[in-house]
Amino acid sequence: MAIPLLSYSLASQNQRVDGFEIPGDEQPRIYTLDNLPKGTEMDELIWAAYRQIFNEQQMLASHRQTALESQLRAGQMTIRDFIRGLVLSDSFRRLNYDTNNNNRFVEMCIQRVLGRNVYNHRETLAWSIVVATQGLQSFVDQLLNSEEYLENFGNGTVPYQRRRILPQRSQGELPFARMARYDQYHLSKLPKQWQFKTFGNGVIDQSASVYRKVLLLVPAASVAMLLITLTLVALPK
Repeated sequence: MAIPLLSYSLASQNQRVDGFEIPGDEQPRIYTLDNLPKGTEMDELIWAAYRQIFNEQQMLASHRQTALESQLRAGQMTIRDFIRGLVLSDSFRRLNYDTNNNNRFVEMCIQRVLGRNVYNHRETLAWSIVVATQGLQSFVDQLLNSEEYLENFGNGTVPYQRRRILPQRSQGELPFARMARYDQYHLSKLPKQWQFKTFGNGVIDQSASVYRKVLLLVPAASVAMLLITLTLVALPK
């Protein structure tokens, strides 16, 4: 017998407040099948779904789900089914589920599927128990079948970060994905901006995999100390 979902209290978050502002350029663009997009519009809709679920840092050609794309273009599945297929894909599982603990994975899925942050640790714990006892597929199905998802996105709308931009504020909520893009091009620009000093043998100009390997080898608590040390070294003398 499956363990029922633990109850958790709701917190005051922006998406729980009705918005009366006039939509502008800062508002998120909503991609939906309601207006029957064709051609390049369908390409943009599919791209938006990949960006929402995989984030820009994980969008690679090898992670495309061509079978799901074909069914969506042919009208054989809804956007909700397409999102389910992306989250349950082998690529998403390897990149996010296999490399994180249940708590972190739950937080990521809440952000990407429901378009908001978790309310509190109690909600994270509740969904983590679902992942541990009922498996990944049951967890994803419960998110996509939830009243919150259906009310905000339904069957034909790509999920998005809800009410990120607030009126009369200099800065709204930051996007969920905020990872630095340290590929070879960006690394070559860092010394010129005095963000890093070049070390021997041109380490800065090498692939970003150098830094990824370093960060994977040190504990999470040491990553902050490493970044602080690099910042201090980078300051001009």
